Amino acid sequence: MNAALPSTGSGIALEHLVKSFATQGGEVRALDNVDLTSAPGDFLSLVGPSGCGKSTVLRILAGLDEPTSGTATVHGMTPRELREASAIGIAFQEAALLPWRSVESNIALPFKATGKPVDRAAVRELIDLVGLTGFAKSKPAQLSGGMRQRVSIARALVLRPKVLLLDEPFGALDDMTRLRLNLELQRILGESPASTLMVTHGVSEAVLLSDQIAVMSARPGRVQEVIDVDLPRPRTAGMMRWPEFHQLEDHASSLLFEARVETADGAAA
Repeated sequence: MNAALPSTGSGIALEHLVKSFATQGGEVRALDNVDLTSAPGDFLSLVGPSGCGKSTVLRILAGLDEPTSGTATVHGMTPRELREASAIGIAFQEAALLPWRSVESNIALPFKATGKPVDRAAVRELIDLVGLTGFAKSKPAQLSGGMRQRVSIARALVLRPKVLLLDEPFGALDDMTRLRLNLELQRILGESPASTLMVTHGVSEAVLLSDQIAVMSARPGRVQEVIDVDLPRPRTAGMMRWPEFHQLEDHASSLLFEARVETADGAAA
């Protein structure tokens, strides 16, 4: 479905990224000198304690926030250039579907928002790709939470984006539904590749899906370590029982524990 992604250079590239917010109590620095790169087409997850700036990174890449200093690009394009080219797909924790529109109409919304003619074939292809064949005319109220999130992901992919941004897309779902959609997302991206950044609190989810996991420190957010996930693809639920999986999970969890202790110490101070 996608135009070919670049075979060389960087996918997501953050260089010396700083973000500060003005509050009544003074300036708050959310991000401090964040440096991070991924290869084109790779799946990168951000994990870290609450308030560490994970979603701020995503919002900057989406062009919804401006950095105080530093740069954020994907395939050498700025967020503004990516948005103008309709090259970004975004899915959040809440599916945010229009309740009066059908599945196919919700998926087609990005065409209308960008003034492009609706590609009905692409919409039908995505309905099949996310496993919603037979539900094209259904309204959101007729769908389960997992099905609504599939619609949200299909909507994020319908313009064939070069970058996919996911902000806790499965955080509100039960564990079994979340695991099924993790595996489904992996399959979808195998057929419709995009350089992907996912913000998540789920370490197991990050290990299962990612090529790299960037573990962030407590605020102001910095990248503590980037963990390479050297597990074969396609990933399966059975791999979650592998010793190698648990080693990666334990390593990321230990870094997160240290970051949370720092947060608690800072709060106590």
